[in-house]
Amino acid sequence: MAYAAGVDVGSTQTKAVIINEKKEIVGRALIDTGANVTAAAENAYRLALQNSGVMEEEVEYVVGTGYGRYKVTFGNKQVTEISCHGRGAVHMFPGTRTVLDMGGQDSKAIRVNEKGEILDFCMNDKCAAGTGRFLGAAAMALDIPLPELGPTALKATKPVRISTTCTVFAESEVLSWLGKGKKIEDILWGVHVSIASRTIGLLRRVGIEEEITFTGGVAKNIGMIRALEEALGKTLNVSDDSHFMGALGAALFALDHIKASRKPGKKVVV
Repeated sequence: MAYAAGVDVGSTQTKAVIINEKKEIVGRALIDTGANVTAAAENAYRLALQNSGVMEEEVEYVVGTGYGRYKVTFGNKQVTEISCHGRGAVHMFPGTRTVLDMGGQDSKAIRVNEKGEILDFCMNDKCAAGTGRFLGAAAMALDIPLPELGPTALKATKPVRISTTCTVFAESEVLSWLGKGKKIEDILWGVHVSIASRTIGLLRRVGIEEEITFTGGVAKNIGMIRALEEALGKTLNVSDDSHFMGALGAALFALDHIKASRKPGKKVVV
């Protein structure tokens, strides 16, 4: 059996996925990207191989994606994260027509068709106000580990309004509310609602169509899921593997190439 791999090198974390010919995930890995992007790609891939039990020579094609996709030096091809998240989302949730990818440094709203092909997209890559970095600033100000942000925010009873649109000033505003005696959970829910509000604006620019799938590292934050669902008035598709969606899409593109290579004369266009 042949195997395909996808390596998604993000600004904060690097993900790798190994799939078989049945498009089943047989191995995955997630590590911090750190300063050495090339090493992060290699280490994530090696770890995914170990977790899968697949030998490196059994992997016939590797596709790199993410902002550091050209640092996947052992890859056979590079594909944009927009295409990979769209493809991965539709594979995992076939009814997906809108994808929201929220990472550490940017957010993306993507509209796709039933094949996972991109119809439209827009990015928030100039400002981190609607990204994981904004949450990170709040976590640092309140000295709370990132995994605890969502559960803590959901305990809010009197949420505050976060007015700043800049991550640079987020810490100051959070500390200001804390100094006024506001509870941590009320401040955090205010942060989540603020991010959700900006994200809805991004989604509306591409058109919000059923179903909506939430991908990226921030999709692991239960508070962010709740804030978005309340703002949208809709339930989001979220998987335990949502933060692997880009790597999964890359692996699916890799599998396309493997299958196309067995059919003389057929070319795969990404």
